[in-house]
Amino acid sequence: MPNDQTHTEEKEMGFLDHLEELRMRFFRAALAVVFFSAIAAYFADFLVKQVLLAPLLAVGLKAQVLTPYGIMMTYMETVIVVGIIAAMPFILYQLWKFVAPGLMPNERRYASSIVFFTSICFLSGVTFAYFVIIPTALKFFSTFGTDVFQLNIAIDEYISFLLSLILGSGLVFELPMVAYFLTKIGLLTPEFMRKYRRHAIVGILIVAAIVTPTPDVLTQSLFAAPMILLYEVSIFISKFAQKKSKPEKE
Repeated sequence: MPNDQTHTEEKEMGFLDHLEELRMRFFRAALAVVFFSAIAAYFADFLVKQVLLAPLLAVGLKAQVLTPYGIMMTYMETVIVVGIIAAMPFILYQLWKFVAPGLMPNERRYASSIVFFTSICFLSGVTFAYFVIIPTALKFFSTFGTDVFQLNIAIDEYISFLLSLILGSGLVFELPMVAYFLTKIGLLTPEFMRKYRRHAIVGILIVAAIVTPTPDVLTQSLFAAPMILLYEVSIFISKFAQKKSKPEKE
Protein backbone atom coordinates (compact mmCIF):
# COMPACT_ATOMS: atom_id res chain seq x y z
CA MET A 1 0.00 0.00 0.00
CA PRO A 2 2.76 2.53 0.82
CA ASN A 3 4.46 1.60 -2.45
CA ASP A 4 1.30 2.41 -4.40
CA GLN A 5 0.98 5.73 -2.59
CA THR A 6 4.60 6.62 -3.29
CA HIS A 7 4.17 5.70 -6.95
CA THR A 8 1.07 7.88 -7.17
CA GLU A 9 2.87 10.83 -5.56
CA GLU A 10 5.75 10.46 -8.05
CA LYS A 11 3.32 10.50 -10.95
CA GLU A 12 1.54 13.51 -9.48
CA MET A 13 4.84 15.36 -9.01
CA GLY A 14 5.74 14.56 -12.60
CA PHE A 15 2.46 16.07 -13.80
CA LEU A 16 2.95 19.16 -11.62
CA ASP A 17 6.48 19.53 -12.96
CA HIS A 18 5.08 19.52 -16.49
CA LEU A 19 2.58 22.23 -15.55
CA GLU A 20 5.36 24.31 -14.00
CA GLU A 21 7.47 23.86 -17.14
CA LEU A 22 4.54 24.91 -19.32
CA ARG A 23 3.91 27.96 -17.13
CA MET A 24 7.58 28.96 -17.34
CA ARG A 25 7.68 28.58 -21.15
CA PHE A 26 4.44 30.52 -21.54
CA PHE A 27 5.74 33.26 -19.25
CA ARG A 28 8.97 33.59 -21.27
CA ALA A 29 7.02 33.70 -24.53
CA ALA A 30 4.74 36.40 -23.08
CA LEU A 31 7.77 38.41 -21.97
CA ALA A 32 9.16 38.21 -25.50
CA VAL A 33 5.86 39.53 -26.90
CA VAL A 34 5.88 42.38 -24.36
CA PHE A 35 9.51 43.19 -25.22
CA PHE A 36 8.94 43.31 -28.98
CA SER A 37 5.63 45.12 -28.52
CA ALA A 38 7.48 47.82 -26.57
CA ILE A 39 9.91 48.20 -29.47
CA ALA A 40 6.96 48.27 -31.90
CA ALA A 41 5.33 50.99 -29.77
CA TYR A 42 8.42 53.17 -30.25
CA PHE A 43 8.10 52.78 -34.03
CA ALA A 44 4.29 52.81 -34.02
CA ASP A 45 3.94 55.87 -36.26
CA PHE A 46 6.26 54.38 -38.87
CA LEU A 47 4.55 50.98 -38.74
CA VAL A 48 1.05 52.38 -39.14
CA LYS A 49 1.71 55.19 -41.64
CA GLN A 50 4.55 53.76 -43.75
CA VAL A 51 3.97 50.00 -43.56
CA LEU A 52 0.35 49.10 -42.81
CA LEU A 53 -1.28 51.97 -44.71
CA ALA A 54 0.99 51.54 -47.75
CA PRO A 55 -1.17 48.85 -49.48
CA LEU A 56 -4.26 51.02 -49.03
CA LEU A 57 -2.62 54.16 -50.39
CA ALA A 58 -1.18 52.17 -53.31
CA VAL A 59 -4.68 51.60 -54.72
CA GLY A 60 -5.70 55.24 -54.24
CA LEU A 61 -7.77 54.84 -51.08
CA LYS A 62 -7.61 56.67 -47.77
CA ALA A 63 -8.57 55.55 -44.30
CA GLN A 64 -10.73 57.60 -41.98
CA VAL A 65 -11.55 57.51 -38.30
CA LEU A 66 -15.21 56.82 -37.56
CA THR A 67 -15.07 56.40 -33.78
CA PRO A 68 -13.44 58.51 -31.02
CA TYR A 69 -11.20 55.60 -30.02
CA GLY A 70 -10.44 54.42 -33.58
CA ILE A 71 -6.85 55.69 -33.75
CA MET A 72 -5.97 54.41 -30.27
CA MET A 73 -7.33 50.92 -31.04
CA THR A 74 -5.43 50.95 -34.35
CA TYR A 75 -2.12 51.67 -32.65
CA MET A 76 -2.74 49.18 -29.84
CA GLU A 77 -3.64 46.37 -32.22
CA THR A 78 -0.65 47.15 -34.42
CA VAL A 79 1.78 47.11 -31.50
CA ILE A 80 0.47 43.80 -30.12
CA VAL A 81 0.34 41.93 -33.43
CA VAL A 82 3.75 43.20 -34.55
CA GLY A 83 5.10 42.11 -31.17
CA ILE A 84 3.69 38.61 -31.69
CA ILE A 85 5.12 38.37 -35.21
CA ALA A 86 8.57 39.57 -34.11
CA ALA A 87 8.59 37.23 -31.12
CA MET A 88 7.39 34.19 -33.07
CA PRO A 89 10.85 32.54 -33.48
CA PHE A 90 11.36 32.74 -29.71
CA ILE A 91 7.81 31.48 -29.07
CA LEU A 92 8.46 28.50 -31.36
CA TYR A 93 11.73 27.83 -29.55
CA GLN A 94 9.94 27.78 -26.18
CA LEU A 95 7.31 25.44 -27.59
CA TRP A 96 9.99 23.10 -28.87
CA LYS A 97 11.83 23.13 -25.51
CA PHE A 98 8.59 22.10 -23.80
CA VAL A 99 7.95 19.23 -26.23
CA ALA A 100 11.56 18.03 -26.59
CA PRO A 101 11.88 16.09 -23.27
CA GLY A 102 9.16 13.71 -24.45
CA LEU A 103 11.00 12.86 -27.66
CA MET A 104 13.75 10.39 -28.46
CA PRO A 105 17.36 11.66 -28.43
CA ASN A 106 17.64 11.27 -32.21
CA GLU A 107 14.52 13.44 -32.58
CA ARG A 108 15.78 16.19 -30.27
CA ARG A 109 18.81 16.87 -32.43
CA TYR A 110 16.51 18.47 -35.03
CA ALA A 111 15.66 21.27 -32.58
CA SER A 112 17.63 24.12 -34.13
CA SER A 113 16.68 23.13 -37.70
CA ILE A 114 12.99 22.82 -36.87
CA VAL A 115 12.88 26.18 -35.07
CA PHE A 116 14.76 27.86 -37.94
CA PHE A 117 12.64 26.46 -40.77
CA THR A 118 9.41 26.92 -38.81
CA SER A 119 10.28 30.59 -38.37
CA ILE A 120 11.09 30.86 -42.08
CA CYS A 121 7.72 29.33 -42.97
CA PHE A 122 5.89 31.75 -40.68
CA LEU A 123 7.69 34.81 -42.05
CA SER A 124 7.08 33.56 -45.61
CA GLY A 125 3.35 33.46 -44.87
CA VAL A 126 3.48 36.99 -43.45
CA THR A 127 5.32 38.20 -46.56
CA PHE A 128 2.91 36.43 -48.91
CA ALA A 129 -0.10 38.01 -47.22
CA TYR A 130 1.39 41.51 -47.26
CA PHE A 131 2.65 41.51 -50.85
CA VAL A 132 0.09 39.24 -52.59
CA ILE A 133 -3.19 38.65 -50.74
CA ILE A 134 -3.76 42.14 -49.33
CA PRO A 135 -2.90 44.21 -52.46
CA THR A 136 -5.01 41.92 -54.68
CA ALA A 137 -7.98 42.07 -52.31
CA LEU A 138 -7.76 45.85 -51.91
CA LYS A 139 -7.52 46.37 -55.66
CA PHE A 140 -10.68 44.28 -56.08
CA PHE A 141 -12.51 46.20 -53.35
CA SER A 142 -11.44 49.58 -54.76
CA THR A 143 -13.04 48.91 -58.17
CA PHE A 144 -16.13 46.92 -57.21
CA GLY A 145 -19.24 49.13 -57.29
CA THR A 146 -17.36 52.40 -56.75
CA ASP A 147 -19.19 54.03 -59.70
CA VAL A 148 -22.34 54.02 -57.55
CA PHE A 149 -21.07 54.03 -53.96
CA GLN A 150 -18.37 56.02 -52.23
CA LEU A 151 -15.86 53.70 -50.60
CA ASN A 152 -15.09 54.90 -47.08
CA ILE A 153 -12.68 52.75 -45.07
CA ALA A 154 -12.55 52.88 -41.28
CA ILE A 155 -8.94 52.80 -40.09
CA ASP A 156 -9.56 50.34 -37.24
CA GLU A 157 -11.52 47.95 -39.51
CA TYR A 158 -8.80 48.12 -42.16
CA ILE A 159 -5.97 47.43 -39.68
CA SER A 160 -7.92 44.50 -38.19
CA PHE A 161 -8.49 43.12 -41.70
CA LEU A 162 -4.82 43.49 -42.62
CA LEU A 163 -3.31 42.14 -39.41
CA SER A 164 -5.66 39.15 -39.20
CA LEU A 165 -4.73 38.14 -42.76
CA ILE A 166 -1.02 38.57 -42.06
CA LEU A 167 -1.10 36.58 -38.82
CA GLY A 168 -3.40 33.89 -40.26
CA SER A 169 -1.24 33.47 -43.35
CA GLY A 170 1.87 33.11 -41.22
CA LEU A 171 0.28 30.32 -39.19
CA VAL A 172 -1.03 28.55 -42.31
CA PHE A 173 2.45 28.47 -43.83
CA GLU A 174 3.56 26.34 -40.88
CA LEU A 175 1.78 23.33 -42.44
CA PRO A 176 4.90 21.80 -44.11
CA MET A 177 6.91 21.93 -40.86
CA VAL A 178 3.99 20.49 -38.89
CA ALA A 179 3.81 17.63 -41.40
CA TYR A 180 7.56 17.06 -41.09
CA PHE A 181 7.48 17.02 -37.30
CA LEU A 182 4.44 14.73 -37.07
CA THR A 183 6.00 12.33 -39.58
CA LYS A 184 9.28 12.23 -37.64
CA ILE A 185 7.49 11.18 -34.45
CA GLY A 186 5.34 8.64 -36.31
CA LEU A 187 1.94 10.34 -36.07
CA LEU A 188 1.57 11.10 -39.79
CA THR A 189 2.35 9.34 -43.07
CA PRO A 190 2.26 10.53 -46.69
CA GLU A 191 -0.15 7.69 -47.47
CA PHE A 192 -2.60 9.04 -44.91
CA MET A 193 -2.35 12.54 -46.39
CA ARG A 194 -2.96 11.24 -49.93
CA LYS A 195 -5.91 9.14 -48.82
CA TYR A 196 -7.65 12.08 -47.15
CA ARG A 197 -6.65 14.74 -49.69
CA ARG A 198 -10.26 15.51 -50.67
CA HIS A 199 -11.29 15.82 -47.05
CA ALA A 200 -8.34 18.12 -46.43
CA ILE A 201 -9.31 20.38 -49.36
CA VAL A 202 -12.85 20.72 -48.00
CA GLY A 203 -11.39 21.52 -44.59
CA ILE A 204 -9.06 24.11 -46.13
CA LEU A 205 -11.97 25.85 -47.82
CA ILE A 206 -13.85 25.94 -44.53
CA VAL A 207 -10.81 27.29 -42.68
CA ALA A 208 -10.28 29.95 -45.37
CA ALA A 209 -13.90 31.05 -45.01
CA ILE A 210 -13.52 31.29 -41.22
CA VAL A 211 -10.08 32.91 -41.06
CA THR A 212 -10.56 35.58 -43.73
CA PRO A 213 -12.25 38.60 -42.19
CA THR A 214 -14.32 39.32 -45.32
CA PRO A 215 -17.02 37.17 -46.96
CA ASP A 216 -15.84 37.75 -50.55
CA VAL A 217 -14.80 34.73 -52.61
CA LEU A 218 -11.65 36.41 -53.96
CA THR A 219 -9.97 36.86 -50.57
CA GLN A 220 -10.98 33.36 -49.50
CA SER A 221 -9.59 31.92 -52.74
CA LEU A 222 -6.34 33.83 -52.33
CA PHE A 223 -6.08 32.34 -48.86
CA ALA A 224 -7.17 28.80 -49.80
CA ALA A 225 -5.00 28.40 -52.93
CA PRO A 226 -1.63 28.51 -51.12
CA MET A 227 -3.05 26.28 -48.38
CA ILE A 228 -3.90 23.60 -50.95
CA LEU A 229 -0.46 24.00 -52.52
CA LEU A 230 1.16 23.77 -49.08
CA TYR A 231 -0.79 20.57 -48.42
CA GLU A 232 0.69 19.02 -51.56
CA VAL A 233 4.16 20.21 -50.54
CA SER A 234 3.56 18.74 -47.08
CA ILE A 235 2.89 15.31 -48.62
CA PHE A 236 6.29 15.47 -50.32
CA ILE A 237 7.96 16.64 -47.09
CA SER A 238 6.23 13.88 -45.12
CA LYS A 239 7.53 11.32 -47.63
CA PHE A 240 11.05 12.76 -47.33
CA ALA A 241 10.88 12.68 -43.51
CA GLN A 242 9.61 9.11 -43.56
CA LYS A 243 12.48 7.91 -45.77
CA LYS A 244 15.00 9.69 -43.56
CA SER A 245 13.56 8.11 -40.44
CA LYS A 246 13.82 4.49 -41.66
CA PRO A 247 17.64 4.29 -41.71
CA GLU A 248 17.78 5.84 -38.22
CA LYS A 249 15.38 3.23 -36.84
CA GLU A 250 17.32 0.42 -38.47
